[in-house]
Amino acid sequence: MPNRSFRGVVRDIRVLTAVLVTLAGLIGILLPSPSESVHAQSVDSGNQEPKVLLIRLDGAIDGVSSRFIERGLDRAEEEDFQLVVLMVNTPGGLLGATRDIIESILASEVPIAVYVAPDGAQAASAGTFVGAAAHILAMAPTTNIGAASVVGADGGDLPDTLSRKATQDAAAFIRSIAERRGRNVSALEATVLAAKAYSASEAVELGIADLIAADYDSLLDQLDGYLVDIDGATVELALDGAVTSQMDLSLLERVLAFISNPNIAFLLVSLGGLGVIVELWNPGLWVPGTLGVLFLVIGWAGVGQLPFSWAGVALILLSMLLLYLETTAPGIGYVGVAGTVSLILGGVFLVGFFGNPSFMGTDPIVNRWMLAIVGVSVGGLVLWFAWELRKSKQILLYESPTSIARMLGTAGVVSVDLSPSGQVLVNGEFWSGECDGDSDKRISVGTEVEVVSVDGNHLKVRPLRTETDVNDVSNNE
Repeated sequence: MPNRSFRGVVRDIRVLTAVLVTLAGLIGILLPSPSESVHAQSVDSGNQEPKVLLIRLDGAIDGVSSRFIERGLDRAEEEDFQLVVLMVNTPGGLLGATRDIIESILASEVPIAVYVAPDGAQAASAGTFVGAAAHILAMAPTTNIGAASVVGADGGDLPDTLSRKATQDAAAFIRSIAERRGRNVSALEATVLAAKAYSASEAVELGIADLIAADYDSLLDQLDGYLVDIDGATVELALDGAVTSQMDLSLLERVLAFISNPNIAFLLVSLGGLGVIVELWNPGLWVPGTLGVLFLVIGWAGVGQLPFSWAGVALILLSMLLLYLETTAPGIGYVGVAGTVSLILGGVFLVGFFGNPSFMGTDPIVNRWMLAIVGVSVGGLVLWFAWELRKSKQILLYESPTSIARMLGTAGVVSVDLSPSGQVLVNGEFWSGECDGDSDKRISVGTEVEVVSVDGNHLKVRPLRTETDVNDVSNNE
C-alpha cells in the first residue's frame, strides 16, 4: 500500500471541512426562528380567547412571500384561528406567485381579511388581485389599490401578441375573483385593461373594498360581528377580546428572500465559480474551493426562486468552463475573454430578458451596473493573468549543470496524478511532473518515481523499480 503524501491528507481535510460547513449551514437554516417560538407561546397562553393571525406582506410578491403566506394560512387552519389579517403594502409582483397566493386564499376555511395599511401603503398591481380575493378587503384612509396591467419581468412592455394574451388572461382572472367575492367586476377589470387605480374611499364607493379602518384596532372593532361567507356557509366573526399572534418570516425564508435578489444570486454564482476555478488551478488553497462551492450552492438556490431562463444558466456554466480552460492553457487570453463575455451574457439572459409576464412593481433582472462591474473585474483578471504568464515564458533562468545532474535518478512521490502531467514531490519540493515515454500512461498519487530528465522546473519521471520488480524480472529470465 503506497504511502499517502501530505498533499493527499490536506485534500481530505479540505473536503471534510467543506462538507461540515455545508451541513452546519443547512442545520442553522432549518432551525425555527426565535420570533416563531415567542408567537407560539402567546397563542397557547390565550387558548380560551378568539385568536387572530396577523401576516405582513410588505414588499414585492415573489416565490418567497407566496410560500410564507401559504404557510401562514396552513397554520391558521391547524391552530383554529378565527381570522387571518393579511396586512398588505406591495407595489406588485410575479404573476405565478400571485396565482399561488390567490389559490391558497380561495381554498382557505379560515376567514381572511386583507388590510391595505399603514397610511400611504398600496395594494398595487398584483396586490389588487390578492385584495379582491380576500373574504374582507379593508383599507387605511390614505391608501390606494389598482393599476394591475401586465408587463414584462423587466417592467417594460411585452410584445403585442404576448401582451394581448397576458392581459386578457389577467382580466378574466380578476373577473372570476370579483364574481366569487361579489365585488364590482367592471371596476376591477378596468385595473387590468386600463390600469385604473382607486383611493380607499373610491374603492369602498365602487364596491371593490368593504370598509375603511384607521388602524389595526379599529379594524378588529369593525369586524366584530361581521358576517363572512365560507363555502356557502355564513360565519359570524366574534372578535371581542381577541388575541393577535403575528407570524414572521422563518430563518430559511429570510435567507431565501435575500439570495433571491437577482443581483445577489448572480454575484454569488460568479464568485463561487471563480473560487472553484482558483482551487482547480492551484490545488491546496482550500479556502477558495470551500467558499466557491458554498457560494455556488447558495447562488443557484437563489436563482431557483426567480423566473430564470435556462439559456442564462447555460451561458454562465459555459463561462466557468472557458475560464477554467484558460488556466489549463495559460497565456492564450482569448479563451478567458470568451468566458468573460459568456458570463456577462448569462447575467443578461438569466432573468427577465425574455419578457416573462409579470405585474408592474417588480424588477427581477440583474442590474446592468452589476454586470459591468463583474465583467470588467473578471476580464481584467483574465488579461492580467495571460499577460503575466506570457512574460514568464520569456524569462530565461540559469540552471547549473551540476544541480541538474544531481536531480537525475532522484526518487520522489507523485502528489497529483500524472496523466501524463501532474505534480511530484522531490527532495521536499513540489515540481511540475510528466510521465516519461508513453503519453497515455498514468501514474497515480502516492506512487514512487525517479527523475529521468530536467527541463527548468519541469521533470520527466518514471515509476521507481522496486527490489520486488527486479526479482520478478530475474525469475522470468
